[in-house]
Amino acid sequence: MMRNILLVIIGKLVLAFSKIFNLGSGSTWPGHIALSVNKNFIKDILKANDNRLKTILIAGTNGKTTTGKLIQNILEEDGKKAFQNTAGANLLNGIASSIVLHSSILCALNYDYAIFEIDENTLPLILKEIDNPDFIIILNLFRDQLDRYGEINTIAKKWKLALDKLTSRTKLILNADDPQIAFLGDSRLDVAYFGINSQKNKNQNFQHASDSTYCPNCSGKLTYNYIYFSHLGDWICKKCNYKHPKKIYTSSPFYPLSGAYNEYNTNAAVLLSEKIGIEKRIINSALRKFQPAFGRQEILNINGKKVQIFLSKNPTSFNESLRTIRDLNAKNILIVLNDRIPDGRDISWIWDIEFEEFVDNFKSIMISGDRAFDMALRIKYANSSENQKSKIKNQKCSEKVKTIENLSEAIGESLKSTAGKEALYILPTYSAMLEVRKILTGKKIL
Repeated sequence: MMRNILLVIIGKLVLAFSKIFNLGSGSTWPGHIALSVNKNFIKDILKANDNRLKTILIAGTNGKTTTGKLIQNILEEDGKKAFQNTAGANLLNGIASSIVLHSSILCALNYDYAIFEIDENTLPLILKEIDNPDFIIILNLFRDQLDRYGEINTIAKKWKLALDKLTSRTKLILNADDPQIAFLGDSRLDVAYFGINSQKNKNQNFQHASDSTYCPNCSGKLTYNYIYFSHLGDWICKKCNYKHPKKIYTSSPFYPLSGAYNEYNTNAAVLLSEKIGIEKRIINSALRKFQPAFGRQEILNINGKKVQIFLSKNPTSFNESLRTIRDLNAKNILIVLNDRIPDGRDISWIWDIEFEEFVDNFKSIMISGDRAFDMALRIKYANSSENQKSKIKNQKCSEKVKTIENLSEAIGESLKSTAGKEALYILPTYSAMLEVRKILTGKKIL
């Protein structure tokens, strides 16, 4: 116990030092130190607080931070005390840091709920540290950083093995529209499903970046009645008759953020809140007051101009960001592509983004980041493909697409070319999003 008290004190000092000198929020350093000294730090602290604290885990490729913030807002509107991973640091060291930040010096967590968003590879590991969490939400599973995670089938199998060991204390909240996720609840009684019912997003054609079109039960080819995006939709396997769950939650009272993907996040948060027993009027009130997390449709006012940031870190999230800003009538966009550790070093995924469907909607496209010229080449081919399809040569392509490797310069130039009443929409990868926010606000997050 004394060792953990010392680790919490040291961690709090590191956090304070980091904030005083604007080195970031220190959202991973204290946890790294704590786990280096005591590998059971997370398990020890949570077990000591198990009599009061309920735990909610959120896993999935996209939407974890937003869903967690939605849940926290609803819980706090209901008078509960809740905390979430600082800055979305979702590896073991980030979770340990979050515990350090919110613990008293005597290692007491004086909260009703702990909300931890979990990295895909970390979910089986954290389930060894957290003994049967109260709720697990699993949002989706898409290709993301193949060089680090591997194919989604590999991740899904690891998840299934880990979840099958849980007792009935843990309630699963699963996305019925994602076949791999729905299968995780197969044969369990303690499971509830969510999805969406969006008429404008229904279509019959797969996107190029569809990831999970085979049955998780028998490996047969799935048939879809309709698709929302990627491989999410109403599916059935005609080989073994494994099919989309029937009883699902699709009707949040209010959606605070744009895009079909945020309908999923909201429905997941509302379903969990109703399972906890929170009244609908309180849920509705919390949703209407909601402000997005950093970089997740966050709106900033920079010198009187509206800037909105859409984190776009894999083919599916990029496609949905493009679809959403198109529907918002975006004219000026800045795409920032990095290939650092948080992003994944392999950027071949940019060729799975459906730029061909969207590039003609924008008046000005600025490209920046560590791999700006790779992205510029991708955009060039997107324009070429559209021109060949329509047999019309676009003389203005070179005028509306501009590449500036230096991010500060690119942001400055993009703001200059954005007319007063227009907005600048920025689509960055993860590390790029952190850089963009530091340049725009003067503050580091991590």
